[in-house]
This record gives sequence, C-alpha cells and structure tokens, in this order.
Amino acid sequence: MVTDTEGYIHIIEYLTEHLNLFENIVVTNKSADTVMHVIEIELSEQIISVCGQNVGLSFSQRNTIIREVDAIVYDLGEIFSGIVDNPTTEAQRRFIKEFATLIKNLFDNEINILRTKNS
Repeated sequence: MVTDTEGYIHIIEYLTEHLNLFENIVVTNKSADTVMHVIEIELSEQIISVCGQNVGLSFSQRNTIIREVDAIVYDLGEIFSGIVDNPTTEAQRRFIKEFATLIKNLFDNEINILRTKNS
C-alpha cells in the first residue's frame, strides 16, 4: 500500500537527512520515553486517526494498513538500531511526530487513490 511507493522512499530519505538529531545526544532526563516508544505512540495515534477518518475501510483494508505499519516500524527499528532504547529529547519527539504525520499523509493519499479507482 504505502511502503512500496515513491512517497515512502522520499519520507525515508527525509528521515536519513535528519538522523543527526539522534546522533551524539546526551539526554539529562533519563526517565524520558525511548526513541522506539515515541515512534510506536506517534504512529499508533496517526493510524488510529486514518482509520477513524475512513470508517468505510473494510476489515481487509484495515489489516493491510496494520501490516504496513508493522513494516514501517521494522524499517525504523533497522534505521535506529543503535539508539532505539535511548531516551528522547524534545527535538527528537517533535521530529518523530512530524515523521508520523507524513506517514499518515501517505496512507490518506493511498486511500483516496483506492476510493477513486472504486468509484
């Protein structure tokens, strides 16, 4: 659905251009959520929003979205492999939120394309 699109490739490229936000960071708040936890929370919120805005999605389509999100989380786990358990900074949390919103926009776009084809 989205992981095989050019848009996804561009979003991953955008992420890699901003990896410096996650390098050589000293976090003083050791109780902050980890990078992977923030990714999971932000993506979950965005996907809940996608499904809530598209109540006409079939069970199969919702399952496809969930599988896609699992693939995205896997990709992010690979990209952030050395730092997934590191606590996050405020700048990192803002970036992850922005990234998750871009992923949501990809899903919105693909759902609109599906609706257009089925009309």
